[in-house]
Amino acid sequence: MPIDVAQALAAEPRSAGIAWGHKDVQLYHLGLGAGANPDKDSPATDPDELRYTLESRLHVLPSFATVAGAGSPGVINSLSMPGIDVNLAHVLHGGQTVTLHRPIPVEGRATATGRIAAVYDKGKAAILVMRTEVADDEGPLWTNDAQIFVRGEGGFGGDRGPSTRPEPPTGEPDRTVERAIREDQALLYRLSGDWNPLHADPEFAKLAGFDRPILHGLCTYGMTLKAVVDTALGGDVGRVRSYATRFAGVVYPGETLRIRMWQGDGTVRVTVGAAERDDAPVLADTVVEHI
Repeated sequence: MPIDVAQALAAEPRSAGIAWGHKDVQLYHLGLGAGANPDKDSPATDPDELRYTLESRLHVLPSFATVAGAGSPGVINSLSMPGIDVNLAHVLHGGQTVTLHRPIPVEGRATATGRIAAVYDKGKAAILVMRTEVADDEGPLWTNDAQIFVRGEGGFGGDRGPSTRPEPPTGEPDRTVERAIREDQALLYRLSGDWNPLHADPEFAKLAGFDRPILHGLCTYGMTLKAVVDTALGGDVGRVRSYATRFAGVVYPGETLRIRMWQGDGTVRVTVGAAERDDAPVLADTVVEHI
């Protein structure tokens, strides 16, 4: 069997030093569409947008944790862990959770330690939970959990893992915003470290079964968190404590994200759909926990 569960879970964690600076943060924010907010009259010079783009005012959107140090150690590196031998063509990024232990600094050096935290048997597929814990000299910074589906690798009699999903939000959303995806957005976002040609090369996208390149799921993830911070959390990135989502479908450059938010006690529930395709699901089971 290509996945040896016992070996994968027992494998020694892998650690790597990572570093980032204000240019990495600014590039990431620009890749999410910062400075082009349609809700602003002059977004490129609006003070709220300059917090994402101007080094003298910069704060760091918590989803930057997914690309800091170019995403090291990263999903591909984790798929080479002992006990894991899978066909990359059968791999899908199913979900992502970022837990913040304190605000991310604009400049930093840290150690990222990655391991396989869980392996679940879903019958036709296996799910790998790849956990990356990041800490600097002052202590823990954040924890990333990537849920990776590997088609065709289930059925080994293992733990099925959590079987319950959050109930979908009910009633009218408290807020609905739309965010346009520029035609060149995937080309800009990939400069933060995800060089998968699926998001840039039309011929490669066709081989993968798509009419044209699709936007990175983690770009949609970041765009959505920015919309929540800007509209539901008063623009304060420091209020975010965790952010979880399930990748439910694809979206293409040139389309529009329709982001619906339901505000609760310490949470914002979110759904994201592709507006031009009758709100075809893009992100689901999405929750931002905050103070």
